[in-house]
Amino acid sequence: MIEYSNDTITAVITASGSAAIGVIRISGNEAISIVNSIFRGVNLEKQKSHTIHLGYIMDNDKILDEVLISLFKAPNSYTREDVIEISCHGSNYIIQNIFLLLIGKGARAAKPGEFTQRAYLNGRFDLAQAEAVADIIASESEAAHKIAMQQMRGGISKKLKTLRASLIEFAALIELELDFSEEDIEFADRTKFKNLLHQILQEVHLLAASFKVGNAIKKGIKLAIIGRPNAGKSSWINALMNDDIAIVSDIAGTTRDRIETTLDIKGILFRLVDTAGIRETNDTIEKIGVQRALETIESADFVLYLFDVCDLSETEVLQDMELIQNKTKAPILVIANKSDLIKDNTIQSNFNNISDILFLSSKDEQNIATAKEKIYDIVLQNYKFNNENVIISNNRHFEALKNAEKTINTILEELEAGISTDFIAQDIKSALRHLGEITGEIDVDKDILGTIFGKFCIGK
Repeated sequence: MIEYSNDTITAVITASGSAAIGVIRISGNEAISIVNSIFRGVNLEKQKSHTIHLGYIMDNDKILDEVLISLFKAPNSYTREDVIEISCHGSNYIIQNIFLLLIGKGARAAKPGEFTQRAYLNGRFDLAQAEAVADIIASESEAAHKIAMQQMRGGISKKLKTLRASLIEFAALIELELDFSEEDIEFADRTKFKNLLHQILQEVHLLAASFKVGNAIKKGIKLAIIGRPNAGKSSWINALMNDDIAIVSDIAGTTRDRIETTLDIKGILFRLVDTAGIRETNDTIEKIGVQRALETIESADFVLYLFDVCDLSETEVLQDMELIQNKTKAPILVIANKSDLIKDNTIQSNFNNISDILFLSSKDEQNIATAKEKIYDIVLQNYKFNNENVIISNNRHFEALKNAEKTINTILEELEAGISTDFIAQDIKSALRHLGEITGEIDVDKDILGTIFGKFCIGK
């Protein structure tokens, strides 16, 4: 059973440091009376919910600051408790003294995520929606924000509710059969049950499969820039970033270690990794860089392979491509770099056996725009990112879906083998439990709940 504390909690909910405004939140049964005891203005206990009041915070007879009090009465608040937010001037001295006044009057400092945990425990939203709050705060791109907002609005919760309702209906019929086991009566139509299980299995599989794109977008798509020395990798990362991130030199092997930065293309965050040139070398340090480049390929979500169109033949490019394809299944975009140096317009025909190849130069701004557009298009095509689809990005959800998928397959096998109904009933409960873990519809262990909300920032 999850313990719920109904004491009054408080926290500073704005970032530390000098700012124009600071906000302190307080929630609980005594929130209004505690704030009222240090506030000079209207009597907050007699005011309506969702109102704002101007007045002074008093430290005994001393005015500490002129503030705005935002009042939210239960159950119409974020936590479904009485909530007050004090907007004061952003001085650290003022903020900390107001916070200490609240503590002195009986509130206690909130733990990380405790406001959202109370909102969940009070039925404000389910566990999946609560976790989406943290994802919204942490989102670094438009795409990551959309996925988090979709979950916050109950996208996955609605789908799982429908799936669980159908399965619960058959679970009840199976349980009824157990009550009449001596009469050998079947209440659950086995054909309909199998069809339902296949339907649920397909839905669960699609949700689990969406984790690939959801996780990549949430963390940022890792784009490895790969090629031989002097292919122009550093020039390209500088051009894509419109900044001198990497050292550019005519000397081969300048880049010894990975250089990482982030780039937003049409709302999708990319983590660009510039790597050492791939080649055989006797230089100990460069050899380590080459090995790290190969490791980067293995962990990449997308590979941008560059080659010097003036230097390599199609055969050599295909050799490099084979090396990359043996290391990853990620999409690969090939850029024939330094195309501005080619005067022969027929050069493209020398690379007819290479698909997804662009003849570009990092010195041309239009080429950079073309490359970004192509990268974006390939991501949409390979990751099937669609704002309308329900996408999961949470590892806990993914594990629960995979467990549910495994259990449903077991039930189907049991039905085919004519296994006893009591075993089937237990596995149905197991599948329901795995699906329910995502939204918290089945008892969630206290330690798991603490881990989930402990990842939140203080004040949320």
